[in-house]
Amino acid sequence: MDKVWGREQELEKLQMLQKKSKSSLVVIRGRRRIGKSTLARHFGKKFGHHFIEISGLAPTPKQTNQEQLDEFLYQLKKQLPTRRDKLSDWREAFDELYFHLKKRRRVVILFDEVSWMGGLEPNFAGQLKNLWDLHLKDHPSLIFILCGSVSTWIQDNILNSTHFVGRVSADFVLGELPLRTVAKFWGPWDNKVSDLEKLRLLSVTGLVPKYLEEIQVSQSANENINRLCFQSDGFLHNEFDKIFNDVFDRRAKTFKKIIHHLVSQNLTAAKIANKLNLELSSSLIEYLENLEISGFLNRDYSFPIGQEKSKTSAFRIKDNYLRFALKYLEPRKVSGKGFTSKTSGLEQLPQWLTISGLQFENTVLNHLDEILEKLNIPISQVLTASPHRQAAKTRNRGACQVDLLIQTAEKTAYVCEIKLRNEINRQVIREVEKKIHVLERPRNWSVRPVLIYEGHISTNDQVEIGQYFAKTLKIGDLLREP
Repeated sequence: MDKVWGREQELEKLQMLQKKSKSSLVVIRGRRRIGKSTLARHFGKKFGHHFIEISGLAPTPKQTNQEQLDEFLYQLKKQLPTRRDKLSDWREAFDELYFHLKKRRRVVILFDEVSWMGGLEPNFAGQLKNLWDLHLKDHPSLIFILCGSVSTWIQDNILNSTHFVGRVSADFVLGELPLRTVAKFWGPWDNKVSDLEKLRLLSVTGLVPKYLEEIQVSQSANENINRLCFQSDGFLHNEFDKIFNDVFDRRAKTFKKIIHHLVSQNLTAAKIANKLNLELSSSLIEYLENLEISGFLNRDYSFPIGQEKSKTSAFRIKDNYLRFALKYLEPRKVSGKGFTSKTSGLEQLPQWLTISGLQFENTVLNHLDEILEKLNIPISQVLTASPHRQAAKTRNRGACQVDLLIQTAEKTAYVCEIKLRNEINRQVIREVEKKIHVLERPRNWSVRPVLIYEGHISTNDQVEIGQYFAKTLKIGDLLREP
């Protein structure tokens, strides 16, 4: 049975659409392996033979539009008694589909990887719009789902297209699974494996459902990562290339170059342009926006305390697997190196301490709603929540970088330090105190330090750390159902 843990809200909204007396057009988008198809199938299969699924062919260098049409007809024939043996264009394809829907009252149609299906036909979106307007929209009980990994194609051809203005009933952007679903993937081993070890694995896989399904819970984190990533037949060994080639096709090399410069640090658009020896042009901004829409980057705006508008922003790799693959897999493919007797685990990888810190920060920042709830900070009170960088100026006390700055309507700024360590001691107090000392803020604002961590707090320093921080949150406490 397909697993749809953590997608309860999306399923509930889809089920609400069933109650309408008219048809609904639904878009589901997100990165590869995030569970788009699984969600749509789980919902559609309840309709039995009234669920029709057709998927586009994965792109290849010499692929033609006719090959996509042939595949469309082949899949349709497996589900319906088609009249045609050949399709000459998408108008014929959609006519053939509609012919079999006339007498069906309740029906769900899934076009999976719709961007692959129509990517070689400039007028595909126009024909799809005609299918909807002329035949499907007045159906008494039909749900038409469009899924795709190439979010930019869906954005340009469906969501932002004049063809479909006002026609989309629901647009789901699937992100990583909630932290609380992690325990389900470990099953009966959940209480046997430490939270720190689980987070080591999440630093590579993120909370991408397909990646988590590939974990063998009886193996250690190092054994899993060695098997999945560093073995030539490992599930994640060549995933990086599949992501970029399938999603970005001929532009993959340019996107890889951009991502490469963000592996060890977050950068502004201007600094990315400088590293690429390019002008900060509209073309580069479009590339960055495409990576953001596709779910691989996040643009973090820096909000000084007391301000809800930002003039500065930096791009961050938000996808843990992507950073790991660029830093460790791609270089090692050339040499064929994996974990050896001398490189027996993650800790032995070069610069792993720095990278693991960035990956842990990602895990926190990608699940802010859960973090805020656990910290008892009402989302309705939050004005801004993002990493914050303060540059040194003549009028301030110097530069500082805050892992996460949360500002609330009560004029309170929570300065959050995010730490992943085997042991955390009182040094963390000095680090945060220094940041608060130089941080610019209006006089009428309160500042409260927060520690978000995983690891062990030194027994000798527990009292001091507990007294200094207004709130502390151990991420391991979120890795199971409340």
